[in-house]
Amino acid sequence: MSTSMSTDTDITADIEALGTMTTRELRDRYHEVFDDPSRSNNRRWLIRRIAWRLQAREQGGLSERALARAHMLARDEDLRVRPPRDRGPQLGSHLRTVSGTLVRRIDERVPIPGTVLRRIYRGAEHRVTVLPNGFEHEGTVYRSLSAVAQAITGSHWNGFGFFGLTKGSAR
Repeated sequence: MSTSMSTDTDITADIEALGTMTTRELRDRYHEVFDDPSRSNNRRWLIRRIAWRLQAREQGGLSERALARAHMLARDEDLRVRPPRDRGPQLGSHLRTVSGTLVRRIDERVPIPGTVLRRIYRGAEHRVTVLPNGFEHEGTVYRSLSAVAQAITGSHWNGFGFFGLTKGSAR
């Protein structure tokens, strides 16, 4: 058997073994492969990332041209929310952390603060006041209309649909 064939078989076996691992084992394997702990507990994501890294190590990563293009696209789009952990000199001097406040995109379906939304549900009228950073219903402030709808109904609802604030509806 050729060396290339045995290498491909080894990678295939390693990747197939990922599917039998627990999430904890996948997180440990991720740490081994990337030398950085994972903040994710999503099995599918962990398997995909580890498999990609194993293949990239063995068969080569992105081409120089693809890397240059990626760096060009990402140059002005640094969207890091948290600063990186101090990992010493291996980070390199070319990396930078941008700090500041993120502009929260306002959903056009949300009425202006002060608006009172009304909904009759099972014979009872419910009033919700739109606040600058949430929604007030019966003295409690909620982060989303879906949370308000769930408090009213006891089950999950799309808040915009529950209060009739879908794109095509009149306000």
